[in-house]
Amino acid sequence: MSRDRSGRGLRGRNRRALVAASLTAWTLTTSGCVVVHGEREVLPAATRAEAARALTQFTDAYNKADRAYDSSLDAGHVTGAFGAIDSARLKAGRANNPGGNARHTPLTLTDAKFTIPEKAGWPRWFVADAKGSKGGSARWLMVFLRDGLGEPWRAAYVTLVAPADIPRFRLDEDGWAEAVPASSTGEAVAPGELSERYAAYLRGGGKTFADGPSTSGWRRVRAQQARKPGLVRQYVDQPLTRDDFAPLALRTADGGALVFFTSHHFEKRTAAAGTSVTVPNRDVQALTKGEVKQSLTLEFVSNQVALDPSGAGPVSVLGRVQGLTAARGE
Repeated sequence: MSRDRSGRGLRGRNRRALVAASLTAWTLTTSGCVVVHGEREVLPAATRAEAARALTQFTDAYNKADRAYDSSLDAGHVTGAFGAIDSARLKAGRANNPGGNARHTPLTLTDAKFTIPEKAGWPRWFVADAKGSKGGSARWLMVFLRDGLGEPWRAAYVTLVAPADIPRFRLDEDGWAEAVPASSTGEAVAPGELSERYAAYLRGGGKTFADGPSTSGWRRVRAQQARKPGLVRQYVDQPLTRDDFAPLALRTADGGALVFFTSHHFEKRTAAAGTSVTVPNRDVQALTKGEVKQSLTLEFVSNQVALDPSGAGPVSVLGRVQGLTAARGE
């Protein structure tokens, strides 16, 4: 069973019905038929019933793909950062288990809440917040998007966040949320710049981000790993903002923004002379091209959700999901 965040009455429901109808309606005028253009009209991205269906369809497809280790079974329901992570995971699983996933346990998502922004233009998108059967007590915070009326809804961001960390959103009188433009300057960091700033922080530190497992903690782990004898680790961190990897942000009740963004990471492991690099596990081996001799370069895609406060103040990364997408041996 799903529920929305608004709890609005009859007036809101009537308006939502009219809005949904206007997405595809044709209006007869004295000059003929005129289509309502979704790319120019400020409209809710989806109805709440449509959002609930998208979540159900995603869950069904995800379980089928996971059971068979077959990325073709959920390819139409994933994209962006999560799509890249999921596709690589299934590819490795298939290579090592051609008969399917013997350890499959179905994912269930319950107590779903939907936060749907009202906006013009494409892509349209919304946020789903649900309790998952995997991930412990954390909530599954997901972004679904599509690029046109004829396109399916696809999960672009999937992160796990502690329930207490999920902020309240600014809603209008009908319960629709406010999308924050990538170029907005009212936050500590413009949403469109977070990926670049995060990559720069991982490279050199600074005060842009609050301490936490995905910020200072990650830098500390890297520093510790770099000191291990016999193996040199080098890191390259890059922003990733193109197409369905673009950042998306919602206005919070306190005037800040909750931002979903992607980053791209490389880790090169080089063995000392006379030794070789060990491939960590069979899944890494399945995604590795070339022969691993003196070095192994691992490529990752990571999707984050961050609380970007209004005005000054550090950005807090609330959740991060990272996945290996490729590797190369030399």
